[in-house]
Amino acid sequence: MISLHGPHGPVDHGVLKAGGGLPEHAVWIDLLDPTEEEARQVEAATGIRVPSRAALSEVESSSRLRRLKNGGLSLSSPMITFDRTDLALKPLGFVLTKEHLVTIRFADLRSYETVKTRVAEHDGDCTTSVDIFLLVIEELVDGLADTLEEMSSDLGQLSTRIFDFDPAAKPGSDNGSRGSPKRRDLALRRLLRSIGRQGKSLAKVRASLLGLERIVPFVKDSCPQALGFGEEESPRFDTLSRDIASLDEFETRQSETLQFLLDAALGLINIEQNNAFRVLTVVSVVGIPPTLIASMYGMNFKHMPELEWAYGYPYGLALIALSALLPILIFRIKGWV
Repeated sequence: MISLHGPHGPVDHGVLKAGGGLPEHAVWIDLLDPTEEEARQVEAATGIRVPSRAALSEVESSSRLRRLKNGGLSLSSPMITFDRTDLALKPLGFVLTKEHLVTIRFADLRSYETVKTRVAEHDGDCTTSVDIFLLVIEELVDGLADTLEEMSSDLGQLSTRIFDFDPAAKPGSDNGSRGSPKRRDLALRRLLRSIGRQGKSLAKVRASLLGLERIVPFVKDSCPQALGFGEEESPRFDTLSRDIASLDEFETRQSETLQFLLDAALGLINIEQNNAFRVLTVVSVVGIPPTLIASMYGMNFKHMPELEWAYGYPYGLALIALSALLPILIFRIKGWV
């Protein structure tokens, strides 16, 4: 889908669809998941080659940040979709010249809608292609900041779930009765899945920040005269660079917190495993003395003193019970069970 925008808001693009030139005052050409036909229409109207999705997905810096022969710039970066229910990375492209800004995207990003509203309402500088480019980058950075703030809140809730994890109580019970191993296992699995989802989301935000972190200084340092901006735009580039750097630091702290929570969850799992092994160890130790006594009195020798006792059988049973209870008592005194 093609949408055209100028300093005063949306521009009628019927002429472009009919195969004519670009409408007057159209500065920003926004392509949402463009078809080959739409890309050819833009190329015919502006003389700007629209990069394909495959080209925008290239990972090397030389492909993501390029100077064009006409003095413009071709820029690309992965960008999250800002949909927390299905956070994904999609390629995002910019072709920036002195006269026009062409944006290519493959997801409906709310930051772009905000920019279009700001341009229509004259909220900020939006006269030139560079002005609109800066507006887009600013809104993308704001969107990434909002996403990181939401993730920080999610990590706080996740931390509460981990450190308030009580394996000795059933979910929803107030009597402290011990939950089943299956319930505890499912709870720990949910924690690990939550940590994994947060880790994947942070990795995608990190990739988006890295792309913008490379784009901003590249545009600032690349042919400012050819793009038609001067010293008045320089503070905006500097502010964007500082904002991205601060978000990068914040994301690093979030990643460290997530790693700490992962270690804590794995520690809980180790405790659960140790508890299981401890139970098995206690059972095996408790079962050894009775087995020894029963095997000793089960030997079929002719001369056994206890064989003729009237109370030999109760004596044997009592000795077996005592040999089983004594280790349990010792374990209880030492606090092992």
